[in-house]
Amino acid sequence: MIDVTVENFEAEVIAASMDVPVLVDFWAPWCGPCKSLGPVLEKLETEYDGRFKLAKIDSDQEQQLAGMFGIRSIPTCVLLMNGQPVDGFMGALPEGQVREFLDKHVPTAEVLEAEEQEEEALDALAEGDTGTALEKLQHAVATDPGNDDARFDYVKLLLQLGRDDDAKVAFAPVIAKAPNSRKIAALKVWMDAIDTVATTEGAGDTAAFDAKIAANKRDFDARLAQARWLITEQRWTDAMDELLEILMRDKAWGEEVARKTYVAILEIIEQPKAKVADGQIPPDDPVVATYRRRLSSVVLS
Repeated sequence: MIDVTVENFEAEVIAASMDVPVLVDFWAPWCGPCKSLGPVLEKLETEYDGRFKLAKIDSDQEQQLAGMFGIRSIPTCVLLMNGQPVDGFMGALPEGQVREFLDKHVPTAEVLEAEEQEEEALDALAEGDTGTALEKLQHAVATDPGNDDARFDYVKLLLQLGRDDDAKVAFAPVIAKAPNSRKIAALKVWMDAIDTVATTEGAGDTAAFDAKIAANKRDFDARLAQARWLITEQRWTDAMDELLEILMRDKAWGEEVARKTYVAILEIIEQPKAKVADGQIPPDDPVVATYRRRLSSVVLS
């Protein structure tokens, strides 16, 4: 709990709400209901263990802030997330109703634990420690099955390590989300390529592909088959180069399968943004940036 004034409002409320929900309690020393609500809010802040932050504003002393929020009666509580008010309530609600209010917005302990595990996994990957990364991502997915970002990183790492069967098991719960999620769709493209290559005779015969393409530059079936094989080999830029050859000749061929596969590869190979100081913009992945420009120049030509 922190007492907020005009001087620290920006840092303690607006900026803080970018990282964690901030519950602002407008109160006054003479207000009887405020005296019953205050201890409830402080108790819940402790119990929720960092899942939200309590900021108290004395509406008598900080009339500018009270006016900014249009406070007409106290106690009034306003919840801010990402710098914006998202909900609130008036009056000294009982503890159970305050919990219900908080639980509509405040992330669960499981969600926060999974996010922490995912961040630690990405740090481990950056250091080349795939074993630790895999363990933490597995834990993140088990803790919060709805964390699609953690699941994407987990399935992606399993595929990178050649553990295709484990990847399929981990991917199964979210496969239905593929039409509406770029990340999930990208994994599906990769896994479909693995299945196609595994069940196609001569799928890795690059000499045969090269001969077909040399004989007919518009043999798009051969080019797509070659690209899919390159995907299974994790030769990402080679695969995109082959897909660009299709796009340069026929953007719409095969219901835009070349473009969709190309976009999926970009999603797969893009690295997490590097951590930088506040106010700085993390640099783009140079390979991804280059191949995005190439795709744009072809598609828009």
